[in-house]
Amino acid sequence: MKKQKITKTAVVAVVGRPNVGKSTLANAFAGEKVTIVSPKPQTTRTRVYAVTSRAGIQFVFVDTPGFHTPKNRLDEYMEGAVKSSFGGADAVLYIIDRDRQDDELERLIRDSAIPAILVINKIDALESKAELLPVIERYSAAFEHIVPISAQKGDGVEGLLELLSSYAKDGEALFPEGMTTDQSDSAVVGELIREKLLICLNQEIPHGTAVEITKFSERIDTEIIDVEATIYCERQSHKRIIIGKNGAALKRVGEMARRDIERFMGAKVFLQTWVKVKEDWRDRPGLIKEFGYVSDR
Repeated sequence: MKKQKITKTAVVAVVGRPNVGKSTLANAFAGEKVTIVSPKPQTTRTRVYAVTSRAGIQFVFVDTPGFHTPKNRLDEYMEGAVKSSFGGADAVLYIIDRDRQDDELERLIRDSAIPAILVINKIDALESKAELLPVIERYSAAFEHIVPISAQKGDGVEGLLELLSSYAKDGEALFPEGMTTDQSDSAVVGELIREKLLICLNQEIPHGTAVEITKFSERIDTEIIDVEATIYCERQSHKRIIIGKNGAALKRVGEMARRDIERFMGAKVFLQTWVKVKEDWRDRPGLIKEFGYVSDR
């Protein structure tokens, strides 16, 4: 079936506090995993574009880091990524987890003067839909549209897309047909490895990790992709924990990551990982930039 030609586009900033489901919603829009997800806050560190098309409209969703008070230079970069996402946006989706609000973020949305929709996520976790009523009442004066959804289950996602179509502007596609993200394959692979660190490690340790892909190539005689990745952490003690006894912890991270990478690439993957220490890298601008967190403010 021939796809309909793109005649309109809508750039939509997706913002909210940490762990309210922004990345899960971006993946639901894209129809595949383009940005990593974990139960831990601050999983997303930079802006990621998720792209999808409906009825001649190309939607570009700008997934952003969770808005929070910065504790280091990396956090400051992440805060800047949220604020810069308003530039060029046709609409804003303000995601809340029932009533987890943020007064400063709401002020930024108001000051931007960009049309905003309040999205109440994780409704599948409610015991009764009646729990939504006080939340809707609280926000009804500030938002013209309030949309309850479950990004994880997909409930309400298509309806939200239909609503967003009213903000589309005439114009050609911003991304080629079939492209679902602006991230390179190697960037997605690095993030998939970091996602597994977030899932497998406890407390602050995974937040102090960064992943650099040092080799990403396909063998000429086979369809196997060779990936070599260096995991950076901030302390020698953290390195020992990441590696684990007899390398067991790092092996688990590698096995989980490899399965996801193979699904993403549609090919067999040979993954090798190393762990190195870069002390306090989250407060060192040069290293923050080296690891790919480059401000565009």
